[in-house]
Amino acid sequence: VQEDVDVVGLSILSGAHNVLFPKIMDLLKEKGADDIAVIAGGIIPDKDIPFLKKIGISRTFLPGSSTQDIADWIKKNVRKRHNE
Repeated sequence: VQEDVDVVGLSILSGAHNVLFPKIMDLLKEKGADDIAVIAGGIIPDKDIPFLKKIGISRTFLPGSSTQDIADWIKKNVRKRHNE
């Protein structure tokens, strides 16, 4: 990871979230960037959210989530991370 980001947001619309997100999380760990919050979006069934949380996805936003809700979550949680 070349940039010092606090949050990575990824939206998967293909239904491949259970395959792609674990690969992404593994790559972040390999690069020593597992402290970066990763948020998920897209068409993700409710039943898959516990799995995503287990692999380290910080938050999942489903269709219909407002941009304001996402921004508020990022502001609250990035601030919290920097204050630790």
